[in-house]
Amino acid sequence: MNVPHSDIFSLPETAQLVRVTARLLVAAFLGGCIGFERQHEHKAAGLRTHILVAMGSAVFTIAPLVAGMTIADAGRVFQGIAAGIGFIGAGTILKLTEQQEIKGLTTAAGLWLTAAIGMATGSGLLWIPILATVIAVVIFSALV
Repeated sequence: MNVPHSDIFSLPETAQLVRVTARLLVAAFLGGCIGFERQHEHKAAGLRTHILVAMGSAVFTIAPLVAGMTIADAGRVFQGIAAGIGFIGAGTILKLTEQQEIKGLTTAAGLWLTAAIGMATGSGLLWIPILATVIAVVIFSALV
């Protein structure tokens, strides 16, 4: 993947710019749908966190594909996203030793799902992340 220096700062064709912008905005919106519910429930990771996780995952998905990486090379980037989001998720999990209770597992799982939604959105498969977001919001809202 050798990108000529002259191409680094050049703008893409209008169609590609619109596609990438749409994917990033959809990722932000879908992450925001989950984040809004989490913030409404006063959870550790709320609206901004979920938006940033979804958009970050979308960028990490879009950039290698646009840069011309092979799908095998991009696959390593995707694996890195799935593993790396665990560090953010781990930060939301607390073990309360006095009560012998663990809190934050659902928030961590929600962040993991939000990363997957961002990746799917970044790849251009919009119906999958939209469906996943709807199901996730129903799960967060309806199940206690």
